[in-house]
Amino acid sequence: MSHSRGLRMTSLVAAAALAVSVIAAAPAAAATDTWHSNDDVYHYFKVPQSEAGSIVGGTPATLELEANIGPSGTWSALALDPSGSDYAANVGPLEPGLYHYQYTATMQDRSKVSFRQPGIPVAVTSKPNWNTFFVPGESVAWMDDIAAGGTVEELSYRSPAAGESRTAVVWTPPGYDSARAEAYPVLYLLSSEGQTAREWLELGRAKQILDNLVAGRDAKPMVVVMADANSADPRAELLNAIVPAARAGYNISSRPTSQALAGVGTGAEQAISVLRSDAGAFGYVGSFSGSADGPITKAEAKAINKGTRLLRIYVGNTLDPSYNDNYDLLVDLKKSGVKYEFDGVNPDDATWDAWRENLRDFASRLFGQKGAGHGAGKGHRPLPKPYQPPAAGSITTPHIDPHGIVTFETGTQWADAKDVTVWGNWAPNGQWFRIPMAKQPDGRWRITVGPLDGYYYYRYVVDGVDKKDPADTVNTHVMESQLFVPGKTDAMLADVPEGKGGTVSLMTYNGGQGAERYAYVWTPPSYDPDREAAYPLLYLYHGGGQNYGSWLETGRAKQILDNHYLNGTMVPMVVVMPDQNGVDFWTDLSQHLMPTAAAKYNISTDSDEQALAGLSWGAMNTLSTWLSHPGEFAYIGAFSGGLLSYPTVDVQAVNASTKLARLYSGDVDFTYSFTQESMRWLTSQGIEYEYAGTWVGPHGFDIWTANLVDFVPRLFTPEYRFGGVRPPLAGDGSDVVRAGRAVPVTFTLTSADGKTVTDARPRLYLARTTDGVAGDRVPATPVQKNADNTARYRAGKYVFDWDTGGLARGAYELQIDLGSSVHAIALTID
Repeated sequence: MSHSRGLRMTSLVAAAALAVSVIAAAPAAAATDTWHSNDDVYHYFKVPQSEAGSIVGGTPATLELEANIGPSGTWSALALDPSGSDYAANVGPLEPGLYHYQYTATMQDRSKVSFRQPGIPVAVTSKPNWNTFFVPGESVAWMDDIAAGGTVEELSYRSPAAGESRTAVVWTPPGYDSARAEAYPVLYLLSSEGQTAREWLELGRAKQILDNLVAGRDAKPMVVVMADANSADPRAELLNAIVPAARAGYNISSRPTSQALAGVGTGAEQAISVLRSDAGAFGYVGSFSGSADGPITKAEAKAINKGTRLLRIYVGNTLDPSYNDNYDLLVDLKKSGVKYEFDGVNPDDATWDAWRENLRDFASRLFGQKGAGHGAGKGHRPLPKPYQPPAAGSITTPHIDPHGIVTFETGTQWADAKDVTVWGNWAPNGQWFRIPMAKQPDGRWRITVGPLDGYYYYRYVVDGVDKKDPADTVNTHVMESQLFVPGKTDAMLADVPEGKGGTVSLMTYNGGQGAERYAYVWTPPSYDPDREAAYPLLYLYHGGGQNYGSWLETGRAKQILDNHYLNGTMVPMVVVMPDQNGVDFWTDLSQHLMPTAAAKYNISTDSDEQALAGLSWGAMNTLSTWLSHPGEFAYIGAFSGGLLSYPTVDVQAVNASTKLARLYSGDVDFTYSFTQESMRWLTSQGIEYEYAGTWVGPHGFDIWTANLVDFVPRLFTPEYRFGGVRPPLAGDGSDVVRAGRAVPVTFTLTSADGKTVTDARPRLYLARTTDGVAGDRVPATPVQKNADNTARYRAGKYVFDWDTGGLARGAYELQIDLGSSVHAIALTID
């Protein structure tokens, strides 16, 4: 057989009467979209308004980025807002993985027009408006590009079943030898209906997966043929067209034990069908979200068991359309006596997110490769019963299943709407995305997403108009409705067990001239109105466009305070959440609110036991009050806010009366620059404060709840003197720690009068540093199982056994947080 550059002529295949040519094809790669850029954290999208208008034929009502950027890869829409001559938005930080997206204009009549940047190559053949981008990371290194990979080529053949010429895609391993004496084993991968063979490369990243497997010696070198067998007779398409063409074009084995077959969706259904009709033709068969057409007979089962070395079944979570079909398949396989392996239900993914993992797992089990077990994948669960979605009309508030799958359903009040979405803080940093809902036959709108984990808040958007969830009767002060899904994240925002939390009461007071005003008050579970020692007090203010109920209903203030109290991480205090709308801030606070609170609650009037904090507009008023009225509040918290003007300040009085002034900001918060400018002014005046660092997120409650979680434990705590770290750490910036080793972090604490402190709860955190600037901090990992990041007092010192396993090399800052102060140690991980 002769070879030429880019074209290989082969002999005619008599059995199939096919002419075969192999054309070199570049590996699938994302088409370059110059409207898209990124840095280490965010992805930026900027569409020229003039080009968008030309493409869609007019000025859209809205332009959105639609992508699999929602929770657990849900297809979601992010508004591209007008910005100068462009439509612009950013999203991030994104989890490592493959993302696909398109731009969609909603016209004035609510019609939709989707497009990609003109003039760039098609990235996904079956979805010509899509483009893709890959976010690298350790968790997806197994499907990242590597230098010494295999080769991808196109294989053209004649399809008698379809009556047309078709193209398959073939991957050959590095060092592939067409003249090798021993033919290569071969894996055939079938695409699903509506896909093309190239989708295995474009969305499946098959090349990268196979490259990494073979390079790591986790799979045998093999030839992989990716094809579309969808036709009037898929069996004939596979056995009489695709397989003969591959054998004619490549040095591959025809022995059943050296042949494997797998597919996704209908391709998996075809693989199962061939397994039954031609048992023994393929020694290895994999079904990725497939199904079986009718029950398997005993005769079929006997033939399958005789001729098949491995049959492995894969399925995604309950959002996988084949979930119940796979339950039926597993029941049928067991009942008929077919030997099989079940990878288990992937708890996180469906469709291509799961299928890429399936390919990685299946290919590593073929042709005698050692090392893989026979059970379910790590973290995958059984499939004990079919999934039964909530019945139509049965949902009032969102339905949460035991695995975090959430179903939203409206009533029939929007039956005539053209589009309805769920708009919520679905983005990784708390930005708001719209998730499109599907109209049901009875006029309701429904969508199921997940798995979700943690706290979210949402609205409906009906034909472009925001609507509060009509079924929400709990949140009466805000437009947003709360959704909390129990899981691994947002533990501080979870409800505590009934009867264990504090009490929230409504306090009314005279705001002057007979105006009745309101504030919510949280008192701790141990609150005693007759306690001799009055309670310290925090006044916590809302922002612009909000009210006194915002911190409770959207900000989860009660849950945060309850959890801190039960965890022993806060001083018992009273928290007042007032309304600042329509009044002079200082007048209302000093002349009306504070006297009423003192009369109704057992609270201290000592300024050292009073704190003032707020978000956004509330932060601005907090800072202004702090500087204009020194000595009133010893603790100050400003969440996403700065100074509107720079007053004349008695710097000495402010510094002398302030125990803590802590400022916060998000990295894509529109007040970020404002906050930074205010801090520069404070520094220039010699006013003492601390900056909590830049948090990842926008101007929203995702940031503010985290700020409150951080701020509350710092209030009214004893002041400790830090005695410095002890060996093996020097604490002077010269420490070099070998990754993977356990490092004892030891130090001493004394009180203001020099006495040894034994009952503190210092917590340790770690932050990467770039050019000496610390990034986001995370709790330091303890060596002991079931421990947290708290140092414990023993043998005359505080000790934290730090586990450095898994840390990347680089510069870090180890932070010892005493509540009233933070002590940072610069070090290097090697």
